[in-house]
Amino acid sequence: MCGIVGLFLKDPALHDSLGEMFAPMLIEMSDRGPDSAGVAVYRNATNGSRKFTVSTGLDEGDWNEVCNQLHRLTGKKVASVQNCSHRVLTTDAEPAEVEKALADLDPLAQLMSVGRMMEIYKEVGLPAEVVERFGISGMKGSHAIGHTRMATESAVITAGSHPFSTGLDMCLVHNGSLSNHNRLREVLRRRAGIEFKTENDTEVAAAYISDRIDSGHSLHNALEACIDDLDGFYTFVAGTSDGFAALRDPIACKPAVLAETASYVAFGSEYRALARLPDIAAARVWEPDPAKVYSWTMQ
Repeated sequence: MCGIVGLFLKDPALHDSLGEMFAPMLIEMSDRGPDSAGVAVYRNATNGSRKFTVSTGLDEGDWNEVCNQLHRLTGKKVASVQNCSHRVLTTDAEPAEVEKALADLDPLAQLMSVGRMMEIYKEVGLPAEVVERFGISGMKGSHAIGHTRMATESAVITAGSHPFSTGLDMCLVHNGSLSNHNRLREVLRRRAGIEFKTENDTEVAAAYISDRIDSGHSLHNALEACIDDLDGFYTFVAGTSDGFAALRDPIACKPAVLAETASYVAFGSEYRALARLPDIAAARVWEPDPAKVYSWTMQ
């Protein structure tokens, strides 16, 4: 089951309205995935520093001490902003340094994403509850990708929710099931040294795509490679700091709809997720072809 939505704003004049446009899309997919939901939002680009979005149960006072210790361990200053159960740390420290320090300082912390633009917020609960907790409706930015989950292959926990991020500013959401993810997981472990944090097959697909991007391929080309190397039934929507792309497997049994105007590109598992977008009546609306990558980049 599961529901996917995505919104890529080509017109910068709409960036202030990203959350207002996007939140109803996610909520509309609640009956496709009522157990958890998540959003990757691209906003507030840093000037060289990286943003680390962390799921944690620590309170403000504890986090002040964690940031001080991170500073001592990495030698880099750390800024910190709380958003419900998640916290966004901004620092010049290397990702490996921050992840190791977080594991030592707060073993229960979960690193959701690393990027200069992307922040990932996800939790167990109805999509409307997740939207409310994180203030998604009020967020500004250039693009966002969301997922409502009906767990079929792993536990209903925050870590198993989508989106998954396995590379700088790269995220993936997935509706379907991969049949060769266990073999591919071992290949990526051996070849690229990738460590996996969940049993979710989507994390494996995300790692495959980010590994291709790290090897010099574009997001479009990385998704094209999925057609030959990933087996199963799937619809993918992926994002990078300046890109947005969608792919259905060669059989394409999972539902998907794309809409495009001069101002935006939108994706929904069903048309009703797009029905309230501005100018949708004038949009080009179509069902993506099987085994064809659709991608857009910022101009």
